[in-house]
Amino acid sequence: MSSKRATARTGSAALDSADRPEKIRNVALVGHSGAGKTTLVEALLAATGTIARAGSITDGSTTSDSDPVEVAQQRSVGLSVCPLRWDDVVVNLLDTPGYPDFTGELRAGLRAADGALFVVSAADDIDPITVSLWEECAALGLPRAVVITRLDAPRSSFAAALQHCQQVFGGADGQSVLPLYRPVDAATDTAPARLIGLLSRAGYDYSGGFPPAKTDADLDIEADRAPLIEAIINNSEDETLLDRYLAGEQIELDVLIDDLETSIARGTFYPVLPVCAATGLGLAELLEVLSGAFPSPAELDPPPVQHLDGSAATPVRCDPDGPLVGEVVRTTVDPYLGRLSVIRLFSGTLHPEVAVHIAGHGGQDRGHPDHDVDERIGQIFSPLGSNLRPIEQAIAGDICAIGRMGAAETGDTISAKASPLLIEAWPMPEPLLPVAVEAATRADEDALAKALARLTAGDPTVRIERHPDTGQLVLWCLGEAHADVVLDRLRATGAHVETVPLRLTLRETFADESKGHGRLVKQSGGHGQYAVCDIIVTPLPRGSGVQFVDKVVGGAVPSQFISSVEKGVRAQLDHGLGNDRVPVVDVRVTLVDGKAHSVDSSDASFQTAGGLAIKDAASNGATVLLEAIASIAVTVPDAHVGSVLSDLSGRRGRVTGTEGDPSAPAGMERTIVRAEVPEAELTRYAVQLRSLTAGTGRFTRSFARHEVVPPNVESALRAATGAGANA
Repeated sequence: MSSKRATARTGSAALDSADRPEKIRNVALVGHSGAGKTTLVEALLAATGTIARAGSITDGSTTSDSDPVEVAQQRSVGLSVCPLRWDDVVVNLLDTPGYPDFTGELRAGLRAADGALFVVSAADDIDPITVSLWEECAALGLPRAVVITRLDAPRSSFAAALQHCQQVFGGADGQSVLPLYRPVDAATDTAPARLIGLLSRAGYDYSGGFPPAKTDADLDIEADRAPLIEAIINNSEDETLLDRYLAGEQIELDVLIDDLETSIARGTFYPVLPVCAATGLGLAELLEVLSGAFPSPAELDPPPVQHLDGSAATPVRCDPDGPLVGEVVRTTVDPYLGRLSVIRLFSGTLHPEVAVHIAGHGGQDRGHPDHDVDERIGQIFSPLGSNLRPIEQAIAGDICAIGRMGAAETGDTISAKASPLLIEAWPMPEPLLPVAVEAATRADEDALAKALARLTAGDPTVRIERHPDTGQLVLWCLGEAHADVVLDRLRATGAHVETVPLRLTLRETFADESKGHGRLVKQSGGHGQYAVCDIIVTPLPRGSGVQFVDKVVGGAVPSQFISSVEKGVRAQLDHGLGNDRVPVVDVRVTLVDGKAHSVDSSDASFQTAGGLAIKDAASNGATVLLEAIASIAVTVPDAHVGSVLSDLSGRRGRVTGTEGDPSAPAGMERTIVRAEVPEAELTRYAVQLRSLTAGTGRFTRSFARHEVVPPNVESALRAATGAGANA
């Protein structure tokens, strides 16, 4: 790309951190699972001398995938930071998971990054998941580049992959997504060994490995070079360039390169580079783009900050001399250092052995109560995968790791003790797959509680709920793969955890007005029990709850026992009418008559009589079972709409409408299907939708109302209330 190629660029494995933000690049590698992100990171680390040799995914020796779960599954499940040094620039590579179940780790990586490198396989089509990731980065305004990898794979085609990238990433004309280099001999059965720079017209030969040997270009590249130059000129701030170019003037290479780097950093142009990690092809050119064209942290605005009381604070800049502001982007448990916090610094300089303020707000709904704690940090490290290298300090724009921060959780803000600040948390995907768990034995309950505290500290995407109706401990996860990882991590801490069927939560109500008589008369020689009450139970509209009305006349039930009857009535309605413990709702209970004894009547006896009256009313009248109805919005590619509609019909769903997704890119049209579905049918819908749509569908849900259960499914739902269900 650059005319600076006349000067040799070499990597360095030095462990010293950058001395100013302008010498830092934070780049997240983004792409679907299997595209080659981790393999590319290994190749870049080895090429720059950061590691002695590239590891292998199959034998579990890669730098970024060092977690035992990642080694076992042979895919990334967490964010990994891998710094390297190239041309005196520290490039922090953030390897993110590509599987949809780990979107939380991806968003953490995007929060820590200042640019995104999309990794696309030349042997596979671009799937809608990758398109949605591109849209997410576009919404954040992140500069992006595209790397087409796996050029050595069978049936790989750089030209076809490039065309697809231009179609789905480049808008209507695709002219913002153009290659900077072309591989030579890409059509043969062997992997290409040479590149041609479209700007410099120079050739680069990788047949001898990395670094490449410079050669003369022996192919006509003008058909590819002209659109690239025009795109660079169109993005240039120099308005005279277009006139000069149209007049036939040759624009200087240095001018084109400067404008190219500016357009990449501004996020208006997205270069495409061919890379083959196995042979080293394109690694030098990619390192050039990462270090020279991607923006430094000093060129971008940090996230907004506020005071702990929510009031606006003075915006911070990426200045090592500014106020200390950082954010925990990942939390793990190190066997020697305990809880390990990976931090992206946005402002200030972090030194060892200083007191900092840790603030976490806004996560109550996911089991993360607000917390504000002062802690003294210890040694600061530069993380290289799971390896920790001590450093003297970390400056604004850099990424570091700190051990033994007992209160820090993913998403927390780290700031100065004297002037604490708070960064607004990044949005997290809503977990929609419930998994009910319990401790294997009573002795494991304490271990489970500690394991859950560790889990929530490191994974803000999981929501822990103690269900108010069933009492079950429910882990809400993003999918089956996420649930498997969550359970593995719980068990790795020594907690013996078992999954149990998820019990459904139903309601019951009276179908019509009914009268009930409650009578408790016991005389056993001493102080007896005496209470009689008569009630009328009237059904109410949905959502009315339980109402109690006193219409006793003449003191038939003494005033001091009216509240006792109400307590008994409400307790029985909460407990339900049968052994399935289904609560009764949406009724008005009117106390109309009763009897009392001057000696034997008591609070307890009238509570019991109130409960007996409810049971008698149920036996005299008819009751109906109610189930929760959820309103859902399913977003799927148009090709899968039929399958989704058919599946919703089988789940007793009612489609309320369909509409096109206005945010879908050209050629990747999507439809939003809106429906109302019983919540009992949505227990595993997150898994089923992914299966139906090849991982491309997503949905949101919200409670709509309660409705009467159809008679043909009532018995099955009642059984599931106590025994569990797998809808």
